[in-house]
Amino acid sequence: MFRRIPLAPVAVLSLLVIAVTWWIDDRGDPDVGPAAASEEAEAADEDEPQAETTTTLPPFEGWSNPALAGEPYPGATVEGVLTFRGNPTRSFHGRGPVPTDPAIDYRYPAEGGLCGESTNLGETKVWCGMGWTGQPAVFEREAADGTKRTWLVFGAYDGAVHFLDADTGERILPPFPTGDLIKGSVTVDPDGYPLVYTGSRDNHYRILSIEGDEAVELWSMAADDFSPILWNDDWDSSGIVIDDHLFVGGENSRFVIVELNRGTAADGSVTVAPEIVFDVAGWDQELLDSIGDQTVSIEVSPTVVGDTVYFTNSGGLVQGYDISGLADGVTPTRTFRYWMGDDTDASIVADGDGMLYVAAEYERAATAERSDAVGQLVKLDPTADVAAGEDPLVWSWFDNEVRPGGIWGTPAVVDGVVYVGTNGGRLAAVSAATGTELWSKRLPGPLWGSPTVVDGVLLLGDCAGTFHAFELQPGGAEATELWSLDLDGCIEATPTVWDGRIFIGTRGGALYSIVDDS
Repeated sequence: MFRRIPLAPVAVLSLLVIAVTWWIDDRGDPDVGPAAASEEAEAADEDEPQAETTTTLPPFEGWSNPALAGEPYPGATVEGVLTFRGNPTRSFHGRGPVPTDPAIDYRYPAEGGLCGESTNLGETKVWCGMGWTGQPAVFEREAADGTKRTWLVFGAYDGAVHFLDADTGERILPPFPTGDLIKGSVTVDPDGYPLVYTGSRDNHYRILSIEGDEAVELWSMAADDFSPILWNDDWDSSGIVIDDHLFVGGENSRFVIVELNRGTAADGSVTVAPEIVFDVAGWDQELLDSIGDQTVSIEVSPTVVGDTVYFTNSGGLVQGYDISGLADGVTPTRTFRYWMGDDTDASIVADGDGMLYVAAEYERAATAERSDAVGQLVKLDPTADVAAGEDPLVWSWFDNEVRPGGIWGTPAVVDGVVYVGTNGGRLAAVSAATGTELWSKRLPGPLWGSPTVVDGVLLLGDCAGTFHAFELQPGGAEATELWSLDLDGCIEATPTVWDGRIFIGTRGGALYSIVDDS
C-alpha cells in the first residue's frame, strides 16, 4: 500500500532529513517522496568520507508510525500545526521559540467579539470567542506568485471559520459562515491541497477550498445522513487525513471514514469526490446496559497508531479498529475495547512505543464504581489480548474527590511525563512509566485547555483569564512559572505555538497573538 502523490502544489520542508523519514514512515518507500539529499550534497566530492546517518528510522509499513510521536505530521508536504495536537498520534504541539517576555501583538478582531447565538437541548444563549478544543491551525502556504505566507485558520463561537495572516492578524479570506458555532479544531490538508476540513454545531462536517478569493464549500456530510444515531448532531472532532482518507467522529455517535479522491481539474482548481467507505456506531449494547443512558457522542479527535484508529465516546468506551486493509477495500474490524466508566472527551495520545494515554471526566454517579476503580487518567497497552481476558491497564491516576471532576483536556506526553489539567483546577505531572504523581499546582478552574509543551515550556490558560508559561525541569521535577499574562475571559481553548508566536482564543470573544516584547 503506497501513498498517493497529490497533484496540488507541494510546500518545501525545512528539515530535509526528517522529510525523508516521514515519507519512509508513510508507506516504507523512500523513493516516492522528496529527494533524500540536497543538490549541494549531490555535488559533493564522492571521495569525501560520509558521516554515518543515525536519524532515519527503519522502513515502516502502516498508516502511522508511533516512533514519530512528538514530531510534525508524518508525510506532510505542508509545514505547520495542521490538526488538533498536530499529528495522527495527537502529540505534536508546535514549533518554537516560545516567547520569554510576552506581549500581545494583536487581538482578532481588533474590536468587538466573535459572538453568536446557539441553541442546544432547547436552551438558547450567546457564546463568545473560542473554547474547548479551539486550537488554531497554523501552516506555511506558497501563493501562485511564489510568495510564502503563514496562515492561521480557526473556527469560533460566532459560527464562522476565519483565515488570517498569522504575522499580522489581517484577513486573507472573508470568514466562512456555518449555521452555528464551532467548538472543535479545524484540520488543514497535509498533502498540499488547498483544503480545510471543519465541523460545526449546525449538523455538518465540511470540506472547504481556500484557493480562491473566498472559501468555498466543496462537500459536506450531515449528522442525520447516518442511521442509527444517538444523542446529538454536532461535529467537534478534528479529522485526520492519511493516504487520501479522512477519519472523523460525530456527536451523532458514529465514527466515519471517507475516501476523499482529491485531485485537480483541467483549470488547475482542486477537486474532491468523497465516498464514505466505513461508518460504525460508536456504542454497543454492552455499553448502553452499563451506563443506563444513551449519551454516547464522539467528541474526541481520532488517533491513528500503526494500523489501528482509536477513539472514545461520552459513555467512556475506548475502541480501536484495524484499518490495515482499508486501502484495499477490506472493512475495518474492532480489535480493542476498554471501558473507562465515564465521559471520555479528551483525545487519546500515543507515545513512541504505541502506548495509549486516556483521560476521563468524573460525572456519572451511576457508574462511579467503575470510574473509581479505573481512574481518570490511564495508560493502556493496546497489544494486550483483550479477547483472551488480558487487562490492558498499565496504571491509573485519580481525580475523583468531587463530582464533576476528572479531565476535559487532552494530556500532553513529553519526555516520560504526562501533563494534565483537571476540571477542579489542578495542573498535574504524572510519570509515564509508573503513573506516580510527580507534582501538581492549583489554578483557577476549570482547566479545559490541553497543556501545550514546546521547547521545555508548558503553556496553559485558566478560567480567571490568566495565560501561564511553566518551565519544565529535568526528571519531572516541579515546574517553575516563567511568566503569566492576563487576557480577557476564561481560557478553555488550546494554544498553538509557531515560530515565536503563541495563538490562543478566550471566551472573552477574541483570539490573541502573543510575541516577545521588543
